[in-house]
Amino acid sequence: MLLLFAAGCQNPFAPAFDENYDNNKSPISDLTTIEGVFQNFQYSYTFKDTLIYGELLAGDFVFTYRDYDQGFDVSWGRDEEMIATNGLFQNAQRLDLIWNNIVLSTEDSLTANIVRSFNLNITFNPTDVVRVDGRVNLSMRKSIETNKWQITRWIDESNF
Repeated sequence: MLLLFAAGCQNPFAPAFDENYDNNKSPISDLTTIEGVFQNFQYSYTFKDTLIYGELLAGDFVFTYRDYDQGFDVSWGRDEEMIATNGLFQNAQRLDLIWNNIVLSTEDSLTANIVRSFNLNITFNPTDVVRVDGRVNLSMRKSIETNKWQITRWIDESNF
């Protein structure tokens, strides 16, 4: 009886090969689509990759968030954003970013404005996990020369 049971079951430690897996699909996009920007954004956070993250930001990039304690908006440019993101990447053990629904999308051939909800779990250590929920309000521009999209403005609309 045990032999019949064992013969009919697949070994859970040696699962069957997934025939539908696309081995040629890169987890990194070429940024020629807006969805590719979001894909690379998620990749850069997952793997804490500042090189990939830096490619997303235009030279004139501006980040803005609301400082609720002070009661006003705070903004900074690309260089400060790269320093802040590098600090996050260095200090977090794990970053889990999930993109949710696109709330608003306006786009033409060279510009786009996307408002999209997200969930971000930042694990600094097993007992210190920060959960951030909210929306990004991104303005993007497509380069005529490279055909790639970059973020020019990010307004943070999160609970953090």
